[in-house]
Amino acid sequence: MQWIYWVLAIVVSVGAGYWVYRADKKRAVPYPWLTSLLRSLVVFFTLLLILVPTIIITKNVVEKPVVLLLQDNSRSIANALGNDSAAYRKSVEDLTRRLSDKYKVIQWGFGNTIQNDSFFQYRQPATDISAALSRAQEYFGLQNLGAVILATDGRFNEGMNPLYQQLSLHSSLYAVAIGDSVQQKDIRVARVYANKVVTINSTFEIRADVVADLCKGYSNSAVIKEGENMLSSVPVSVNSDKYDRSVSFTVKADKAGLHHYTISLPEAEGEKNLANNRRDIFVEVVEEKKNILIVSAAPHPDVNAIKDALSGLESYKVTVCTADNLPASLTGYNVLILHGLPSPRYKITPQLIAAHKPLWLILTSQADVKSLNSLSELTHGSISAGAPHDELAMFEPGFTTFTVPQNIQSVMDKMPPLSGNVSISGGPGASILFSQKQGQAPLWVLQQGNIPTAILSGEGLWRWRMYEYKNFNDHTVVDECIRQTVAFLCANNSEKPFGVSLQKYIWSDQESISLNAHLLNANNEQLNTPDVQLTISDSAGRKQSFSFERSGTAYNVNVGIWAGGTYTYSAHTTYNEKQYSANGTFVVESIPLELMESGADYPLLYGLARKYNGGFVTARNVAALYDSISRNDRIKPIIQSNTETVPLIDRKWYFFIILLLAVSEWLLRKYWLAQ
Repeated sequence: MQWIYWVLAIVVSVGAGYWVYRADKKRAVPYPWLTSLLRSLVVFFTLLLILVPTIIITKNVVEKPVVLLLQDNSRSIANALGNDSAAYRKSVEDLTRRLSDKYKVIQWGFGNTIQNDSFFQYRQPATDISAALSRAQEYFGLQNLGAVILATDGRFNEGMNPLYQQLSLHSSLYAVAIGDSVQQKDIRVARVYANKVVTINSTFEIRADVVADLCKGYSNSAVIKEGENMLSSVPVSVNSDKYDRSVSFTVKADKAGLHHYTISLPEAEGEKNLANNRRDIFVEVVEEKKNILIVSAAPHPDVNAIKDALSGLESYKVTVCTADNLPASLTGYNVLILHGLPSPRYKITPQLIAAHKPLWLILTSQADVKSLNSLSELTHGSISAGAPHDELAMFEPGFTTFTVPQNIQSVMDKMPPLSGNVSISGGPGASILFSQKQGQAPLWVLQQGNIPTAILSGEGLWRWRMYEYKNFNDHTVVDECIRQTVAFLCANNSEKPFGVSLQKYIWSDQESISLNAHLLNANNEQLNTPDVQLTISDSAGRKQSFSFERSGTAYNVNVGIWAGGTYTYSAHTTYNEKQYSANGTFVVESIPLELMESGADYPLLYGLARKYNGGFVTARNVAALYDSISRNDRIKPIIQSNTETVPLIDRKWYFFIILLLAVSEWLLRKYWLAQ
């Protein structure tokens, strides 16, 4: 309807100008058309200010299609390219330069993480293709993503198979196959599975996946050993060029402590890669089960989720009850898990303080903040109430309290939010496992101390398990976070005044190894007054000595990177004229995940290109992608129309224009004496 006001302003201003023209003509004004024009413009701009106070301006912006280059930057690519690395890099740079004329080209490097620079260093220790594609979909969801160029050998060792990944990726995917598709003869122990903790005198299973390529006719036995002692063997007969099966060993836990087992396969005739024929695994045997009590304010599916995650672990005995059936004595339990407690109805704070047990507080809308803060002697943190809100979880990369699954971030990206109405903060020594995506507030906190505690500021763990199963066909990550949190709380060292621990017992020869130590006094209070010495010995008996550094009230030492092999360590200290010592073992693997498989997986890359309506080329023909992409009719620029409403009254220059026109007419009339 604005056009009516524009027409009215034009008509009135033309009429006013014509009236002035006729009057000035009679007055014999030298240039009557000039004064009439100035009068028309003054009237026109003034009427616009009254009739059309705002002007709507539409701007059209042409948005180039985005071409995303996903360059595999893992260690296997360096081996796949070999001497062709420089030539391949030049070809890719030439391609991106040509594409930049028509498209917006963005480059990402990927392996186990996404990086925005150093695309051709090939140093990442693992490959997760599915996470890279998921990240592309999430980041460019509302943008004009025209094509994805996936340059990789197709070998992934983290995440799910990208062929079976459900993505709403509307852009075309072009696969660049790096490496030789010719397979080599290889038999390997791909993965091993076992409970981390078992009880003494129990029988437990250790399972291993055996994978073989081009080894048809191989017949031998997979062997499990502890040290030089062979415990059991399982026959392995390969009857096809593609072989994949699991073997199972039954082991008796007859001695408490940390046990180091190795599973190995004899080499196949003509096999070159022998480093992947062996795997190590550590299992801790404890003398008794830990009693876990889960208490909830009311029945809740989170309780069943925690119970299911802990089920099958022989080291735990789990008891579940509601607050109205709380046992009269809590002394028989090693860890208390409280869901929605303490609450206004169930004020059990005195019992918790008296029990002096490790706590895991799962805070729900039923929890009483005042009662929770009265537990600060145990939690060492603070809790404040707030409005109900959703809490999306984000893994904290700096978390080192325990080892988490490698694909934890890609799993958490698929998780629904927890429901919470409180905010938490940890005390000194607190470790944050998950924080909230919005605001970075802590979500899942573990507090070290004489009595360890954990706090989760929301409910909905049962949804996490369901969504992980929906997206990844298991709930390994969520269950492992629950189990490791309980294991952290169960680490009651009151029977062992001095101890040494590692984040994990199997390390890569590319990682720096750290050891932690603790010393307790008679009141189970942690201290680090005396010096602690450490000696590490290799299998040949060579020794190196280190001194622990003090960290808070504990000890820590980083011994650096070690070569592949099996090592034993011994730590000792003297406190109150009494000698304390701790011993253990760890393994350094000389072969990274990236070298567990060799060659390129052409079928997978071809399948991805076909699934997402793209193309497939080898690394030597990467330049051909320019023609394929430029001829793709689906990759088009988008015209973005932006509408802007401009209020004239806010534009000072508009008033100056009216004033300038009016003053100009007035001065001319004064000069011509035509007033």
